[in-house]
Amino acid sequence: MPLWKIYHPVDAFTADDKQAIARALTAVYGRVMPKFYVGVVFQAVEADNFYIGGEPHPRFVRIWVDHIARSFASDDRKTRFFEHINTVLAPWIADRGYDWEMHVDETPFELWTIQGYFPPREGTEDEKRWMAENRASPRTHP
Repeated sequence: MPLWKIYHPVDAFTADDKQAIARALTAVYGRVMPKFYVGVVFQAVEADNFYIGGEPHPRFVRIWVDHIARSFASDDRKTRFFEHINTVLAPWIADRGYDWEMHVDETPFELWTIQGYFPPREGTEDEKRWMAENRASPRTHP
């Protein structure tokens, strides 16, 4: 599961922007895992509650991502991921003149459940079924 937490100024994104961002991020992952694994949370932050370096920063976006379903296999993959994400998010962040920062945490796969069940491993037939159905499969967890 990637869970994206996007902290942003109150008026940074419209409802349509948020949906477009969530869909764009889901598309990044949807080729390699079930789309329902992808969660995106938008947290609007008032200007007087967002400080960088001890000073208020009214045009700052902070992104915190938890990766659980997959982890980066190499430094090259990490670099390519961040480069790609910068391109994906640019229309809503960089191109609008926001400053931003992002980090990714990787949680061990074994410390994750969905609906109380452990998800199938990457590349298994059960995970392929979950991808095709875009939901947890009762066959996998009777």
